Amino acid sequence: MAFYLAVKEILRNRGRFILFSLVIALITVLVLFIAALAQGLADANKEYLEKLDAELIVFQKNVDLSTAASRIPRDKFNDIRRIEGVAEIGPLGFATASIVSEDKTTLLDVSLIGVEPGKPGMPPALEGQPLRSPRAYQTIIDGNVAKQTGIKVGDRIRIKTIVGSDEKFHTLEVIGITDGRQFFYAPSIFVPFNTWDSIKPQPNQNGLTVEGIANVVAVRVESGESIETVAARIQSRVSNVEVVDRKTAYEASPGYQAQQGTLNTQRGFTLLIGILVIGGFFQIQTLQKVPQIGVLKAVGTSNHSIAVAVVLQIILVTILGVAIGSIGTFLLTIFLPDGIPILLNGTTALIAISTLLLIGPIGGLVSVRLALKVEPLAALGM
Repeated sequence: MAFYLAVKEILRNRGRFILFSLVIALITVLVLFIAALAQGLADANKEYLEKLDAELIVFQKNVDLSTAASRIPRDKFNDIRRIEGVAEIGPLGFATASIVSEDKTTLLDVSLIGVEPGKPGMPPALEGQPLRSPRAYQTIIDGNVAKQTGIKVGDRIRIKTIVGSDEKFHTLEVIGITDGRQFFYAPSIFVPFNTWDSIKPQPNQNGLTVEGIANVVAVRVESGESIETVAARIQSRVSNVEVVDRKTAYEASPGYQAQQGTLNTQRGFTLLIGILVIGGFFQIQTLQKVPQIGVLKAVGTSNHSIAVAVVLQIILVTILGVAIGSIGTFLLTIFLPDGIPILLNGTTALIAISTLLLIGPIGGLVSVRLALKVEPLAALGM
């Protein structure tokens, strides 16, 4: 009975219900787009650190876990390596550079990351070969660089760095391509640490520079050792360092918490608006059909059947709207330019869609209460 009532009314007023499904679809697109943008921006900031093949990261003390401000001199590398429980370490250097064309036009701004070949921090080469020589002018590019520029294994690329006020150009041979490894909102290219040290941007080309200073050191912990225990040992035995795990490191990135907090707040407000819109629509819908509900009750239809019919209408309309919105968002992510940080993975989409399917019944609870309070005689004007 309830299902018949719900479907019969939807079919009779299909234009009105389809229009409202489209409103829910627009809310769905907005919620999924914000969720995908939050995930994309988070990955653009943390992707490399999140995929790092090391459990701990060593920073200079009192720099607020800033990779740009941190300086770990070479003489501390062996101090860290000798700590009990440390399996291997890899110094990492971070800088910015630009890939340029032959006429020196900037093609893409990238993160220039120095890694020790074969040590923690070096990305795997999914195509081509890994870095082996410690001083070669060779590079592994992340998949986003290959996708955005069309650069292939075997190509030679020119990169531009700034030394003092001058532009310096260097040629690197692309020997491998890894998966997505963005860092600080830019795709990455990886070079041997010594090569990075010689081509990285310098504040003053006439000033004295000290070679071999890494920004941070990636630490791989021996199997069976406690990560917290090894971190405490390094911090207590090596002076002027701070040791954290990967998650703590990327969550401390400048702007990460504020950015994610802002986007999550926007998503929360969008869901709240969705609840209010759905609730308002079905409340008006219920008020418009008070006489019909009175007739149904007068001929013996139970409150239970009327309540179930209203809830079924809300669920069916919400499912249709969320389905249309999900398909629309999926198509939108396919056709957006590569430079826009949109990432809609399975987990993000599942959480957002589940939440959207819940807000329909929640928003429509008021209309159910209104329907149950209708008095047959009063509704019929008697």
